[in-house]
Amino acid sequence: AALSSDQPLAIEHPSEEAASTLDVFRALAEARERYGSEALGPYIISMAQGPDDALAVLLLARVGGCAEPNGRVPLDISPLFETIDDLDAGPDVLLALCKNATYAKHVTERGKRQIVMLGYSDSNKDGGIATSRVALFRAQENLVSTAAELGLELTLFHGRGGSISRGGSKPRAGLLATPRGALRGHARSTEQGEIIGDKFGLRGIATRTIEVSLGALLERTAGDERTPIATDEQRAIAQTISDASRAKYRSLVHDDPDFTELFQAMTPIDVIERLEIGSRPARRRNMRGVQDLRAIPWVFAWTQSRATLPGWFGVGTGIAAAIEKYGVQEVRRAKRDWPFLAMLVSDVEMVLAKSDLDIAARYAELAGDVGKRLFPVIKTEYQSAIAGVLALNEANELLEHDPTLQRSIQLRN
Repeated sequence: AALSSDQPLAIEHPSEEAASTLDVFRALAEARERYGSEALGPYIISMAQGPDDALAVLLLARVGGCAEPNGRVPLDISPLFETIDDLDAGPDVLLALCKNATYAKHVTERGKRQIVMLGYSDSNKDGGIATSRVALFRAQENLVSTAAELGLELTLFHGRGGSISRGGSKPRAGLLATPRGALRGHARSTEQGEIIGDKFGLRGIATRTIEVSLGALLERTAGDERTPIATDEQRAIAQTISDASRAKYRSLVHDDPDFTELFQAMTPIDVIERLEIGSRPARRRNMRGVQDLRAIPWVFAWTQSRATLPGWFGVGTGIAAAIEKYGVQEVRRAKRDWPFLAMLVSDVEMVLAKSDLDIAARYAELAGDVGKRLFPVIKTEYQSAIAGVLALNEANELLEHDPTLQRSIQLRN
């Protein structure tokens, strides 16, 4: 109603929080005026859940002075879908947005271009790595078809972190594993933290990083119509892995009443929360549960205790369920023929190889009786994940088919 009103938009006596928010939009307007229209990237809405989140940005921009005299807002608005449920709802949110006259006019003025950001970290924390990856693949397919229906030029923005559990796959494999239609000349991804130095710190490596990514993008864009579409059986196998994996993951991480105590005792999360080195606080609110913890300290804490639980927990149960339902040969065939499933198995295999459950067991002792009860659950699932990966790879040891990486990890350890 406020957006469609002819009345001037203003807040006479804004609260401190409102004034701070509006100051952001004034700063955006000043930056655009001083440095030009290319100075600003998309306005990303973290934890977007509905069309109102994007409409709120239009309203705040107009109230905060980041709008042209005719009311036009010179910002690309990008919702960021982060949890499993929000990823599944993303296409419907995009559809609802573009059926809104105000937003439809806005996106038309922006050249019918729409950026949608996909969250790897929180979807992983929500449902485990297998469920996160399956939901992300499904969301991409559905967003591509929704954008085509709406006549939008869609750019999918991948919110990847450095670790596997936060989406940090090999760049080329990650691009080639995307569904048909997701890479028509556009690829956008975050680079964060120490990964910036790893990928771009030296000129030769930086050139190679861009070369590999650009090569994969060109390859997929030029031959997109030849990209195989996943078969019904492949999708069913992935969904079986996802469902069983999610149930196992949530039974421990979200449903076990003692898990938070285990996490706080077995990892140095208490120290990490006091390190004032990040761009944001470790938690979104002042709660103590896992659900409220930001994904970066969640993954970092498990890495420090060498358990790296977010990168593999639940996958063993998922693979076992798929093998039981479809047979090992069919699951192997799906993994061999479908780049998405091959990348998932490869990523999990690397995390398993980097984990050290003997060291993690010592950390679990810090949790006392809770550690004695829950660590065997973690260890059993770890062994199940290794068995599942080896069965699909027809191998005797982890990274058997990648001896260079296998040796690198062994030397480091």
